[in-house]
Amino acid sequence: MTETPDARPAETFEEVEDALLSRWPETRLEPSLDRIRAFTELLGDPQRAFRVIHLTGTNGKTSTSRMVDALLRGLGLRTGRFTSPHVERMSERISVDGEPLDDEEFVRAFNEVAAYTHLVDESEAHPLSFFETVVGMAYAKFAEAPVDVAVVEVGMGGSWDATNVADADVAVVLPVAVDHARYLGDSPAAIAVEKSGIIKPGSVAVVALQEPDVAEVVLGHAAEVGASVVREGVDFGVVSRVPAVGGQVLSLQGLRARYDDVFLPLYGAHQAQNAAVALAAVESFVGDQPLDAEAVAAAFAEVTSPARLEIIRRSPTIVLDAAHNPAGAQATAAALEDSFTFDPLIGVVGLMGDKDAEGLLQALEPHLAHVVCTQAATDRAMPAARLAEVATEVFGTDRVTVAPRLADAIDQAAALAEAGEGLGSSIGAGAVLVTGSVVTAGEARAMLRPRERAGRGGPGAGGPR
Repeated sequence: MTETPDARPAETFEEVEDALLSRWPETRLEPSLDRIRAFTELLGDPQRAFRVIHLTGTNGKTSTSRMVDALLRGLGLRTGRFTSPHVERMSERISVDGEPLDDEEFVRAFNEVAAYTHLVDESEAHPLSFFETVVGMAYAKFAEAPVDVAVVEVGMGGSWDATNVADADVAVVLPVAVDHARYLGDSPAAIAVEKSGIIKPGSVAVVALQEPDVAEVVLGHAAEVGASVVREGVDFGVVSRVPAVGGQVLSLQGLRARYDDVFLPLYGAHQAQNAAVALAAVESFVGDQPLDAEAVAAAFAEVTSPARLEIIRRSPTIVLDAAHNPAGAQATAAALEDSFTFDPLIGVVGLMGDKDAEGLLQALEPHLAHVVCTQAATDRAMPAARLAEVATEVFGTDRVTVAPRLADAIDQAAALAEAGEGLGSSIGAGAVLVTGSVVTAGEARAMLRPRERAGRGGPGAGGPR
């Protein structure tokens, strides 16, 4: 049996990080719900104390979760939200009423479950993982609050994801593409089998636009378990969208009504689709009546999604984006095309070692004048030199630079963006896009916003993206 972490109560946020990071990381998987079920049973099954909206899919889960959360709070409900991975600070994963736990609350949440973690460690073949422990913390905190509804994002997959110990009223399946192929499968349809596992008997499945073979899998599972289904493009969807200063203005067809002139302070057609899915999820949750149009508009207007085409600095403009697979990069590229006029746009790209670097770079190549290859401060990062080899095949030698340290990479990219010379662009009109991983974007965010610097666990510590 693997040695388990120390059982002493933690006193500081840093001690909680140490204790959690000493457990199995999210990248080391032993697909089973046995440990999390044993854990939540010891905690008194807190996940049964509130209703749940559960979200899966390849991209868009965090942004959509934040939209669902905002809509529910706009309707006067008290919410819990669990998302992963975090961008800067581990406590971001657990929010109550739209606000992440502060350090003291996070320490308390850990200490309240810590003793039970060791009982599970001693009774199971494998100890609880980092992710399973944080899921237990979240569910216990939501029950204690108490919340009316928890908005829960899967960590990876669906069926055997630790969050799936909860049975959701509404299961949201966002677009499915290939990611985490080692664990989930090497085709969207194969991955959809795993992701469909969050759809439970009697629930409502809210299904985003999917490839036909994916839709067949998802709809088949819903029919098998007796869940009802609403589909983007059939039952709800985006009627229109117009890019605007600071975001976009939407008309959304919901399940019960149409909502016009909705301002969403996020960029890209993919975020408009996320908004339509979020709206349908909340409509499915509350019942047969249309939502209050003013409440819907107010909720969407307050939505934020850190490191999702987030402008973090000006002069030159630096944009952070957490795209970490080809599908995500394609959505980012489309948003760059319709929402920004940067010239030149310089990429700072850092990926994890198990990602499809070529596919991601190919999606971004038409939009980047130059790419600086870097690596995040984690042993899971793809070495900058290796990434540069791939980038050279996509961009050509003259458009690729290597800077292993992220700070150096950003400095070099900023200088190129400000100069513009030799890149066929006007001087002073450029910008920098930092992308390739939640971890890379999180490290950049902490670096560029020192007053909110992340804790010792580091941006995205423990996260799989």
